[in-house]
Amino acid sequence: MAKYQHFEELPVWQEAAKLYNAALDFQQRPDVRITSGFRSQLDRATLSVSNNIAEGFERATTGELLSFIAIARGSAGEVRSMILVVRARPELRECVSSLDRIRALAESCSRQLTGWSGAVEKLPFQGRRQLPEGQKRVRESADKAREFRQQFLRNLKPNHPLYGSREARQARGEMSE
Repeated sequence: MAKYQHFEELPVWQEAAKLYNAALDFQQRPDVRITSGFRSQLDRATLSVSNNIAEGFERATTGELLSFIAIARGSAGEVRSMILVVRARPELRECVSSLDRIRALAESCSRQLTGWSGAVEKLPFQGRRQLPEGQKRVRESADKAREFRQQFLRNLKPNHPLYGSREARQARGEMSE
């Protein structure tokens, strides 16, 4: 999780955004005949997945994050249930592929949320997810030093003794790490 600075970088949030947009696409089709209540609930449930992922990511404690992951997963389950309830209706026969896409995206979100929850539960600490200020400064300092070294290696002149080193070639993108 540390590699993601913003919730919108999370693959599961991106999948949840696809889910919401697939539901919107379905509901905007002229041949979709569903009740306004179903339409409203599908809209709320699909949007709830991405919103709860975002809210959990922004929370400070592990417990809060896990709670919001659980809510998002519950919303994904609600979406799957709604799709299964109406999928066989004759008036929606032309929409089966759209319904199947929504269900598949909701299932994907559920699987990813389950995996994320399991990973968070295995973390070696409880409570606050943010690093204390001292550790944060140490990490930032190490990141700056690493970036400075990479920049230095990228800018070496061809006659420099380190120019042909593996590390310098990697820094210049001439070989994979």
